[in-house]
Amino acid sequence: MGLVLTSQPAVEPLTVDEVKTYLRIDHDDEDCLLASLITSARFQVEAALDLALITQSWSWTFDAWPKGNALELPIGFVQSVQAVRVTARDGTVSEVSPDQFALEGGRIPPRLVAKSGDWPKPGVPALGIEIAFTAGFGSEPSDVPEPIRQALLMLVAQWYEHRDPAEIGGPATRIPEAVSALLKPYSRVRL
Repeated sequence: MGLVLTSQPAVEPLTVDEVKTYLRIDHDDEDCLLASLITSARFQVEAALDLALITQSWSWTFDAWPKGNALELPIGFVQSVQAVRVTARDGTVSEVSPDQFALEGGRIPPRLVAKSGDWPKPGVPALGIEIAFTAGFGSEPSDVPEPIRQALLMLVAQWYEHRDPAEIGGPATRIPEAVSALLKPYSRVRL
């Protein structure tokens, strides 16, 4: 499987000024650091939740359709699907008509459902299916749910206050419990 970001978010879910207000910083000396922490916090939260916060485009290629008519997408909140492409044995690529599937993009996890019950089979053994889609709550920071924005602020504050080197996977690199609690309603249930 291959999941590739094809278009980055145009903005971050928090501004440097919002973070400076939250941290009570009244100078500009660390604006670059704060911008970096905001981006890092977004990446951390998106990875933890399998979720895009701000509008971004993705391409997902995989080998075969799952059993049944529903395909879970790897990243939520899916706004739209631009294309579903299937590669034939001779290498030609055809697009599945949008009227042949339904998008359930707001559920966790989001999914595509084949209306006829069957997906067209790829003719190649590997990476014969591609789905191009747009995910994220919206294109503006205010589109991101407030609990997630608060979690991001808390995570940036944690990292700003604790700049010591830390071992990956160690206690200092874990998401604080208060942040996790704010993010829990947006996480996938894994069995």
